[in-house]
Amino acid sequence: MKSQYVFVIAVAGVVALYFIVRTLLGVASPSTAHAKTTAPVAGPPTVQAQMTPEVVRTYDVVVRGRTQATRTVVLRSETAGVVAAAPVLQGTYVKQGQVLCRLAVDARQAALDQAKAAAKSAQLTQQQNDELAKKGFRSPTQVLQSQANLDAASAAVRQAEIALAQVDIKAPFTGVFDHRDAEVGTYLSPGQPCGTVIEIDPLLIVGDVPETQAASVKLGALAHARLVSGQEINGRIRYISRDADPQTRTYHLEVTAPNPKLDIRSGLSAELHVGAGSGPAHLVPVSALVLDAAGRQGVRYVQADGRVAFAPIGILEETRDGVWVTGLKGPVQLITVGQSYVADGQKVRVAQAR
Repeated sequence: MKSQYVFVIAVAGVVALYFIVRTLLGVASPSTAHAKTTAPVAGPPTVQAQMTPEVVRTYDVVVRGRTQATRTVVLRSETAGVVAAAPVLQGTYVKQGQVLCRLAVDARQAALDQAKAAAKSAQLTQQQNDELAKKGFRSPTQVLQSQANLDAASAAVRQAEIALAQVDIKAPFTGVFDHRDAEVGTYLSPGQPCGTVIEIDPLLIVGDVPETQAASVKLGALAHARLVSGQEINGRIRYISRDADPQTRTYHLEVTAPNPKLDIRSGLSAELHVGAGSGPAHLVPVSALVLDAAGRQGVRYVQADGRVAFAPIGILEETRDGVWVTGLKGPVQLITVGQSYVADGQKVRVAQAR
């Protein structure tokens, strides 16, 4: 082998041996040592937080519902006949006792006159028998028979009067004649409808309360409804069912509210706010809400020692400014930015929310 090759191999071996020994002894190069001494030490993460005060707020149970007539009655004919008059237009406000459909009288008036004449004859016969009985010309049995005949004739008069009165189908209460089923010339059999009357003053707002909130709702409590039409109406709870719907596990609720102008219609969708007392609450941004590992909805806040804590919350009401919640105590330093990237018990640095 040539001498220059031997020299190159020897130099390469020496260099390799130098690095092997240096590695085994743990000696760092100056540049590496300098890099290790100048590397920054990582600190706790930074979050933004804002101080959220505790306030006393009225609790509302919010229920999706609808307006409904207090009473709805389909007026049906009690006798047979042809409709001779329909004096009220559908949609008209009517008073109790107002005629909505009138059937043809036909022979009903004649039947009444005949019954009255028979009753008059029976009355005269009974008076005659009474006088003759006093003179001994009539037995007590004959007197009783004449009295029975008079009673039967009077009953026939009453029956004919009722039959004649039944030609007038009247409103059973003050309300709105909402729908007509029979026009002039329609033949009605007993039980066939003339029309429908509804009572909307007072008006009902009905809905279904979840089982988790049913205990907070009391009879007589104030309620406020915002209707899909933009109208608003106030009332009080008149009924809460005692038995839950087996399908939805909700309890039926009814609120009665005055509607003197009849300007609020039945069947409108409504957002019903029912007063359920008052207590402490916090207003938090919607963006601050998070879920913990168990799937509970809540918020994260910074404790006095600078560590993160999670609090499950209950939502009272959603507003334009945020969400009113329960579950927090006193003023809290609520994390508004970075809450999803920190863990419970973790130390953080706090920057005030912008």
